[in-house]
Amino acid sequence: MHCVCAVMSQEFLDYGRRRGNDLVTARPEWGFPGLKPGDRWCVCLSRWIEAMKDGVAPPVVLEATHASVIEFVDLEELQSHAWTEG
Repeated sequence: MHCVCAVMSQEFLDYGRRRGNDLVTARPEWGFPGLKPGDRWCVCLSRWIEAMKDGVAPPVVLEATHASVIEFVDLEELQSHAWTEG
Protein backbone atom coordinates (compact mmCIF):
# COMPACT_ATOMS: atom_id res chain seq x y z
CA MET A 1 0.00 0.00 0.00
CA HIS A 2 1.48 3.33 -1.08
CA CYS A 3 -0.37 5.27 1.58
CA VAL A 4 2.29 7.35 3.36
CA CYS A 5 2.76 10.73 1.72
CA ALA A 6 6.34 11.72 2.42
CA VAL A 7 8.72 14.52 1.54
CA MET A 8 11.79 12.88 0.10
CA SER A 9 15.11 13.37 1.85
CA GLN A 10 18.48 12.45 0.38
CA GLU A 11 18.98 10.09 3.28
CA PHE A 12 15.76 8.20 2.50
CA LEU A 13 16.43 8.13 -1.24
CA ASP A 14 19.92 6.69 -0.61
CA TYR A 15 18.47 4.18 1.85
CA GLY A 16 15.86 3.01 -0.66
CA ARG A 17 18.44 2.69 -3.40
CA ARG A 18 20.67 0.53 -1.18
CA ARG A 19 17.66 -1.70 -0.48
CA GLY A 20 16.78 -2.11 -4.15
CA ASN A 21 14.12 0.61 -4.45
CA ASP A 22 15.72 3.23 -6.70
CA LEU A 23 13.42 6.25 -6.71
CA VAL A 24 16.13 8.58 -8.05
CA THR A 25 16.68 7.19 -11.53
CA ALA A 26 14.21 8.40 -14.16
CA ARG A 27 12.21 5.66 -15.89
CA PRO A 28 10.75 7.36 -18.98
CA GLU A 29 9.21 4.08 -20.15
CA TRP A 30 6.96 4.25 -17.07
CA GLY A 31 6.49 8.03 -17.14
CA PHE A 32 8.57 8.31 -13.95
CA PRO A 33 10.86 11.34 -13.81
CA GLY A 34 12.91 10.25 -10.80
CA LEU A 35 12.75 11.92 -7.41
CA LYS A 36 14.97 14.41 -5.63
CA PRO A 37 15.03 15.75 -2.08
CA GLY A 38 11.97 17.89 -1.39
CA ASP A 39 9.68 16.00 -3.77
CA ARG A 40 6.50 14.53 -2.35
CA TRP A 41 5.83 10.89 -3.06
CA CYS A 42 3.54 8.24 -1.61
CA VAL A 43 5.62 5.38 -0.30
CA CYS A 44 4.75 1.88 0.83
CA LEU A 45 3.79 1.69 4.46
CA SER A 46 6.14 -1.26 5.01
CA ARG A 47 9.09 0.66 3.48
CA TRP A 48 8.36 3.71 5.63
CA ILE A 49 8.20 1.57 8.78
CA GLU A 50 11.54 -0.08 7.86
CA ALA A 51 13.09 3.35 7.35
CA MET A 52 11.63 4.59 10.64
CA LYS A 53 13.15 1.64 12.51
CA ASP A 54 16.48 2.35 10.80
CA GLY A 55 16.30 6.06 11.68
CA VAL A 56 15.93 7.39 8.12
CA ALA A 57 12.17 7.84 7.70
CA PRO A 58 11.29 10.84 5.57
CA PRO A 59 8.93 13.49 6.94
CA VAL A 60 5.24 12.65 6.56
CA VAL A 61 2.61 14.96 5.09
CA LEU A 62 -0.12 14.01 7.55
CA GLU A 63 -2.97 15.64 5.61
CA ALA A 64 -2.15 13.54 2.53
CA THR A 65 -1.45 10.24 4.31
CA HIS A 66 -4.20 7.64 4.40
CA ALA A 67 -5.99 7.30 7.74
CA SER A 68 -5.46 3.52 7.76
CA VAL A 69 -1.79 4.06 8.54
CA ILE A 70 -2.61 4.55 12.22
CA GLU A 71 -3.62 0.89 12.36
CA PHE A 72 0.09 0.10 11.97
CA VAL A 73 1.92 3.17 13.27
CA ASP A 74 1.04 5.10 16.41
CA LEU A 75 -0.34 8.56 15.71
CA GLU A 76 2.27 10.01 18.05
CA GLU A 77 5.03 8.38 16.00
CA LEU A 78 3.59 9.83 12.79
CA GLN A 79 3.27 13.24 14.38
CA SER A 80 6.89 13.10 15.47
CA HIS A 81 7.80 12.67 11.79
CA ALA A 82 5.34 15.29 10.53
CA TRP A 83 6.51 17.55 7.76
CA THR A 84 6.13 21.27 8.36
CA GLU A 85 6.68 23.96 5.77
CA GLY A 86 9.58 26.25 6.29
